[in-house]
Amino acid sequence: MHPVVDLRSDTVTRPGVAMRRAMQQAEVGDDVFGDDPTVNRLQARAAQMLGFEAALLFPTGTQSNLGALMTHCGRGDEVILGQEAHTYRYEAGGGAVLGSIQPQPLANRPDGTLDLAQVEAAIKPDDAHFARTRLLALENTIGGRAIGRGYFDEALALAKRRGLATHLDGARLFNAAAKLGMQARDLCRGFDSVSVCLSKGLGAPAGTLLLGSAEFVGRAKRVRKMLGGTMRQSGVLAAAGLYALEHNVARIAEDHVNADRLAAGLGQLPGLQVEPAQTNMVFVRVPAGKLAGLSEYLLRRGVVVLPGARMRLVTHLDVDAAGVERALAAFGGYFALT
Repeated sequence: MHPVVDLRSDTVTRPGVAMRRAMQQAEVGDDVFGDDPTVNRLQARAAQMLGFEAALLFPTGTQSNLGALMTHCGRGDEVILGQEAHTYRYEAGGGAVLGSIQPQPLANRPDGTLDLAQVEAAIKPDDAHFARTRLLALENTIGGRAIGRGYFDEALALAKRRGLATHLDGARLFNAAAKLGMQARDLCRGFDSVSVCLSKGLGAPAGTLLLGSAEFVGRAKRVRKMLGGTMRQSGVLAAAGLYALEHNVARIAEDHVNADRLAAGLGQLPGLQVEPAQTNMVFVRVPAGKLAGLSEYLLRRGVVVLPGARMRLVTHLDVDAAGVERALAAFGGYFALT
């Protein structure tokens, strides 16, 4: 029996035998007291790998981003970010609800960037009538699109000139680096903080790292405690993260190859509008008359998707080339019938 081809997200991956072994054998302590050796090794390894002084393990990316916002901003402060940003759109308004931070969302351009002239125009004057603009938060990748270093150089220069701190939601930072052919540390260089997810393309079961200066991470520890994100013998999870950093970074490019193959194959089917894959995400527009019944048909053939008029299909380490071919065969069978 073939394994299920789950294209809903790269968060659905399951730890393999070697990762499970690393988790089972992990040396643990109490991370609230700072003496879990595996957590400490993970944080030190990530900081060295990405060029920061320190790193802090959070349970989730949502909490890591919120921790960054609350460390950079006080009550009544403002963050500028994109309308499509995960931090703005998909994290339940936590910055506003829990941090009393005002979001100032701007429209993302087709390539995922923000217009820097609009960013500068959105910075509030130093006047008691306005929220204090404190932070510029960007994202890479965003909607599967990788943003190049040249744009970030300009954005960071603007932020520095206007006295803003900078945060990068790099949940899929390694996907962006693989697409652009550069080291992840070079892609996030200059940001005051970056959040990197271990449970997406890297395949760990949970965990996100927030990186920054030692002083910033020290303050973020207090925020993490406030948010309920401190864990005790979390070396079990940290071991999975260490394994992911050491074994699953280079192979991310395979997911991009598989996404390209998936996009090319779907593009041959009548009625589908397929956007070229940039990294590990394929976006497909399905005609309204063809949508009903599609996900059920695919599921019966071992392919799992999230249905929608603009469907996102995500490749990852649990979807190999054979799985892509099975998915294409299932899509092809459906559209041949309808």
